[in-house]
Amino acid sequence: MDGWTSHVCAVVREHVTFNELVRVLERNGFQLRQEKGSVRYYSNPKTGKDVRIDYHGSREVPGGTLAAILKQAGLRRGKKAGEG
Repeated sequence: MDGWTSHVCAVVREHVTFNELVRVLERNGFQLRQEKGSVRYYSNPKTGKDVRIDYHGSREVPGGTLAAILKQAGLRRGKKAGEG
């Protein structure tokens, strides 16, 4: 393989806005595929994973929603260097 792993560690804080979540997805290879109103669909061509987000800009993503989106994307919460 080319070094790609299905469980990329993403540095995600406990309180994240939808804007920040989209940046994390994009840094991990996801691309906007479709947008219908406030619903956005992202896909990752390397992993074949698809994610649906009800996008609300600067509002905070609820904890359960964040966990579900990261799981669906195949990402895990990581820690910044020096934490924990």
